[in-house]
Amino acid sequence: MIEARRITKFFSVVNAHQIAAGVTAVLSASLTIEDGQFISLVGASGCGKSTFLEILAGLQAPTDGEVYIDGKLVLEPLPSTRREMDAYREKYRFLSPIANGLIRDNPKHDIAMIFQDYAVFPWMTVQQNVLFTLELRGVPRAERAPLAQRYLQQVGLLGSEDKYPSQLSGGMRQRLALARALSVEPKIILMDEPFAAVDAITREKLQDDLLRLWQDTGRTIVMVTHDLDEALYLSDAIVVFSPLPGTIRNRLPVEVPRPRRRDSAELAELRARIQAIYHYDMHGESEYVG
Repeated sequence: MIEARRITKFFSVVNAHQIAAGVTAVLSASLTIEDGQFISLVGASGCGKSTFLEILAGLQAPTDGEVYIDGKLVLEPLPSTRREMDAYREKYRFLSPIANGLIRDNPKHDIAMIFQDYAVFPWMTVQQNVLFTLELRGVPRAERAPLAQRYLQQVGLLGSEDKYPSQLSGGMRQRLALARALSVEPKIILMDEPFAAVDAITREKLQDDLLRLWQDTGRTIVMVTHDLDEALYLSDAIVVFSPLPGTIRNRLPVEVPRPRRRDSAELAELRARIQAIYHYDMHGESEYVG
């Protein structure tokens, strides 16, 4: 289970007049995600969704608040005062550089992150990309190739093992990124606009493949997307972020039975509700009738 408790993220910046300023990207956002759920985070561009997702992954430390996965703290908030810094140093004063290295190189949680830009190694073939992840996991050499074949089969890339990412379509590169994520054997997959760079037909095929993989594996998936139809088709629930500072505005369950029809009236009704929330946040008035 993922528990985000009152997450706030403040970024310090220097404005055009060289004056110290700042922006609050996420403000006191709390969210609980049960094991095996598929949750989508939606909202206007720049509302803090991706920042929140990276905090869940432990890629950024929150300014305030905490994220727990299965009861374990992901990352502590960064010290913001001299007193907090002194306390931080006191807490970790016995950790040697070797111990720090061990902690850094061994993730606390079974999480895989998939980005919009594929995040694969261009100098490695498809199979080498997956084999490298298995090597990092410590999988014995003799077991790596059969496992790599299994993950590539799951994402539909068998037959492309010897190709380089530059020889793949955008959709195939994203399949490779998904195969790498699966090879980590994570409990949780976090995805940041994973299908934004592909055409509409490929996007729908990738959505169906992802839905099948999720149903087969029972993993928890949290996805940031700007595509409401994608969120509605895939998700158990949709979390709507407000404009900056990003707060969790609504959590809407998608109780439409699967398999779903993309053009169903039930999904269209939910889409209208979310669009009305967007409209209200931007204009201060509601246009929803239903």
